[in-house]
Amino acid sequence: MRRRSESIPWKVAGRVSERMASGDDVVRATGWVFNNATGGDLTLAEFVATGDDEVPAFLETFGLRASDNTSRTLVEIGAGIGRMTCAFTREFGSVIAADLDQGFLERCRETVGRFGKPDRLRTLEVADGRTLGLPPNVADLAFSYITFQHCDEDDALELSSEAVRVTKPGGKIALNFRGPAMSDALLVPAGAVVRMTFRIPKLGDWLSRHRFLTRLAWQASRLHPDQVTGPLAPQLTDIEVWIHPKSRLKAYGATMRTFEGVNLHHWWLVATIT
Repeated sequence: MRRRSESIPWKVAGRVSERMASGDDVVRATGWVFNNATGGDLTLAEFVATGDDEVPAFLETFGLRASDNTSRTLVEIGAGIGRMTCAFTREFGSVIAADLDQGFLERCRETVGRFGKPDRLRTLEVADGRTLGLPPNVADLAFSYITFQHCDEDDALELSSEAVRVTKPGGKIALNFRGPAMSDALLVPAGAVVRMTFRIPKLGDWLSRHRFLTRLAWQASRLHPDQVTGPLAPQLTDIEVWIHPKSRLKAYGATMRTFEGVNLHHWWLVATIT
């Protein structure tokens, strides 16, 4: 199995999180959690609350919230320590939380045990960074947020294809990507340089506690909607690309929609499996 450089910061962060006493310590002491702050007073509950706000907003906006979701299965690609997973376990009858690192998944189980419905949760390690070890047609919805930009381009495209493969005909995908921008000329190469330093023993652990450096290290790829929808189009219908109202991104063969809850640099692919 090829050791992907963009996986190194994830593995280091997972290792650091696994050694900490609790999810609260992870939120307070590491720089990779996506609540836009770190500090001694932060709690895991506050971190989860940000997911509790975002999950219903995205589901409702994308038309994915239904009264029978409690009988449906969701696959979450890039669950991390469970920021959104808790809300998903309250919404869906079965949730398969997938991530690259077992350390993250251990914390995800802890988080859902405290704030979600653990009896509805199953975790799945994506050991090779691109393949979901699931049979076809097991999910009613495949969802991913702030994950594919951390994968190299080929892996992000493969995981997008995997999301389609594991979703039932008539089911939905809702996948988040970061689109190309002028700032990438600096961000993406800088991210590659920082990732190299994560390979250095002990230094990687120290870097993972600093938010700016960790987030920079995770800037691995950018994808335009046409790069994703082109290969997948024969398997999709009702293709929508959701962007921020101020975004200038355009997509061929998709209905363009706007939502202020989308990051200006991000876009979402929402579609039905044929």
